[in-house]
Amino acid sequence: MKICDLCEAQSMKARNGRPHEFLIKVDEPRIFKGSKPRGFEEQDYECLTCKSKFTHSTDKNGLAWTLWRA
Repeated sequence: MKICDLCEAQSMKARNGRPHEFLIKVDEPRIFKGSKPRGFEEQDYECLTCKSKFTHSTDKNGLAWTLWRA
């Protein structure tokens, strides 16, 4: 299935970009603890329109929004 326009834009969002209206949370957030202030969280999302899957991460060393499958 082709990625929808909203997911295309989502994949380009910066760290503080909020999920678009058709992205729903999948599973529980993963919390990674480290030396303060280095802990971060990851949350998986799935698009109701095109079924694309994303991971949103608060890790400063990675991508904020990672598109896993379109």
